[in-house]
Amino acid sequence: MTLRPATSADADAVAKIWYQGWQDGHLGNVPDALVRIRTRESFWTRAAERVGDTTVAVLDGEVAGFVMVVGDEVEQVYVSSDHRGSGVAGALLTEAERLVRAGGHGRAWLAVAPGNARARRFYERCGWADEGEFDNRVAGPDGLVSVPCLRYVKPLA
Repeated sequence: MTLRPATSADADAVAKIWYQGWQDGHLGNVPDALVRIRTRESFWTRAAERVGDTTVAVLDGEVAGFVMVVGDEVEQVYVSSDHRGSGVAGALLTEAERLVRAGGHGRAWLAVAPGNARARRFYERCGWADEGEFDNRVAGPDGLVSVPCLRYVKPLA
């Protein structure tokens, strides 16, 4: 497996993984208002816009997963369903932590839907702690959407 910064050529693969993974972890776990703005097309638009924040994991010549980091936040961590359980997610999260640390931050955080039990177990196995509930405000075409989330944090050495 190779980890590298994403290029615009990776945007389509990132969008496919993001769209499928988001549905797996979020449908039934987030407000309907967020589901309405997370159309299939929105993932392709955002993947193309976010190339600069994205690191991809490449396995056997194809993108197997990705992570997006902005400042001290690990914004997105997704692995294709074909590669779940293969260690890709752990490698991506470790790289995200390195990027946060390299950016001068001593602690990383991420938001997770309370009902996304698979993600919560993964983060906890990786040493992240649930710091409690917060109101994650997500930009949509008609303003901000309120999304109840849990803030997971990890001190970085």
